[in-house]
Amino acid sequence: MIIGLEMSIERFIGLDIGTKRIGVAISDALKITAQPLEVVLRIPENASIKKIGEICTQNNIKTIVAGFPKNMNGTIGPQAEDVKKYTELLKEKLSVNIIFEDERLTSKQAERILAEQNKKASKKNKGLIDIASAAIILQQYLDRRSF
Repeated sequence: MIIGLEMSIERFIGLDIGTKRIGVAISDALKITAQPLEVVLRIPENASIKKIGEICTQNNIKTIVAGFPKNMNGTIGPQAEDVKKYTELLKEKLSVNIIFEDERLTSKQAERILAEQNKKASKKNKGLIDIASAAIILQQYLDRRSF
């Protein structure tokens, strides 16, 4: 492998933006698969934006795929409005592209996947669901994306 080549490859990150925590997932270098990465505490907001900025810089991220929590009937509710506001701040501070991905039922899907792996989200590791949801959101986008 050529030294430095890995760093120059653009990847995507997926975000599951909640009011307390943000689950983060990252694509592989070929942008085929999504892997869970970490949980970022949302509050204080400036600190969370700074942390996401560091992740973007370290991994050559130019595009963020943010989960967009529509209501089951497809309408936009308060959670989706909150995600819009937060992603606008990300865009301003980080100069990244933001793509929204429908995230309906991803938390339930994440809980099911974790249960299959005999992992249970407790108060101590509640972020497991957020990270798994971020990976599902990003994987949905990668699967639909045309090259």
